[in-house]
Amino acid sequence: MNNKLLIGGQWLNAGDGALGQNNDPADIKKLNDPYPLATPEDAARAVAAAKQAQPAWSQTPPPARGAILDKASQLIDSRSEELAVLITCEEGKTLAESRAEVTRARDIFRFFAGEGWRNGGAVYPANLKDEMLFSRREPLGVITVITPWNFPIAIPAWKIAPALIYGNTVIFKPAKFGSLVGLALTRLLVDAGLPAGVLNCVTGEGGKISTALVGDPAVNGISFTGSYSVGTRIYAKAIPNLCRVQLEMGGKNPLVVLDDADLELAVDLAVRGGFGLTGQACTATSRVIVQDGIARKFSEALLTAAGALRVGSGLETGTQMGPAVSREQLDTDLEYIQVGQAEGAKLRVGGTLDKKGGYFIQPTVFDDVVPSMRIAQEEIFGPVISLIHVHDLDEAILSANAISFGLTAGIVTRSLHAAMTFAGRVEAGVVKVNEATTGLALQVPFGGFKNSSANTFKEQGSAAIEFYTRTKTVYLGYG
Repeated sequence: MNNKLLIGGQWLNAGDGALGQNNDPADIKKLNDPYPLATPEDAARAVAAAKQAQPAWSQTPPPARGAILDKASQLIDSRSEELAVLITCEEGKTLAESRAEVTRARDIFRFFAGEGWRNGGAVYPANLKDEMLFSRREPLGVITVITPWNFPIAIPAWKIAPALIYGNTVIFKPAKFGSLVGLALTRLLVDAGLPAGVLNCVTGEGGKISTALVGDPAVNGISFTGSYSVGTRIYAKAIPNLCRVQLEMGGKNPLVVLDDADLELAVDLAVRGGFGLTGQACTATSRVIVQDGIARKFSEALLTAAGALRVGSGLETGTQMGPAVSREQLDTDLEYIQVGQAEGAKLRVGGTLDKKGGYFIQPTVFDDVVPSMRIAQEEIFGPVISLIHVHDLDEAILSANAISFGLTAGIVTRSLHAAMTFAGRVEAGVVKVNEATTGLALQVPFGGFKNSSANTFKEQGSAAIEFYTRTKTVYLGYG
């Protein structure tokens, strides 16, 4: 496929002609298609194109913008299998997981297409006779969207769709290991009828082009999902321009299992949350905090379930967990497994390469983990679960909160009192009761606390309007 940058409505090679190329993570001998490595000058031209296109796009009636997003959702639906296979070949997740992600992207564009008919302001009581007070929602302007590789179509969708429907123009920078999927999504949006310059896509090394993407005074907003270290650097570059910033930066998510929990359900939620998507989700279950009374039965059942998971290529029928996305991520996973053993945690299952030919690792479970250990504090982003034993709900909540992150948190219990106590006291932006820590409804706000976010604006659903628009108040005297 002829993959090129999209700048100002033109498909272009990188300014210096440089290309990048990645392995299929399940078959490292297989190379995926190349993609362009944008230069800083390319990124600057993309920002300029977005700025030029923004006034006309903002004046396009919102229902007309919505019609384009609705067309995009139809195109995603018609090419869903092609997109799912591309995700699996580029990122490594199972085909079932990729199909679910494509469906989610389709539904996100459908949802925000409808915002074209719902978006508006408010009317307020007037202070004076013959006066009307009302507010208008206006677009922020030029938005830089920087997305990670683990959800290469869903996360771009939930950033790009609201940006566009509210009248903003976008420079889209997909992650290195999501470049091909990002370019495919960009082509679909162009095919749906986006005018030139409204969406621009630059692929390549983020560090090389970051100054142009986030430090340019023409950029009015930045929406980023990725690591804490990169997110805080982006924030620092944006602040001098008083640019609005939205950051989502990972998690170390707990699942609390109380003595009264349904054992089968608890194990299923831990397996799906910890090993689904190869643990490569910011909402993944990385800590299971289990009450003493159920700990032995739960750990035995979890070890059996983890050992039974079938690891392999996401394209193979029956595969339940795919490979790590890259050699670097696999090395990180293996390094943390060594760290856990050195810290004194008990490795119960996994911890080794599962098969040759790809970046495969077995589902891994540590027991006797202490909350202060690195494997209980730092985001691994791999299929590694740490079991932490507690006496009661109070200790479970203290353990759940004893980290710098606060994205998602779950509890498995039959007690409504325990569930509501946990929901009220746990320091997390999303709380799940008797559900996996992974999986999000697209119509509700999403975002974390503490180092999981910038603690400013939520993503998704109707909450997205707060980041992508600004409010203007109008005093209309008609006497």
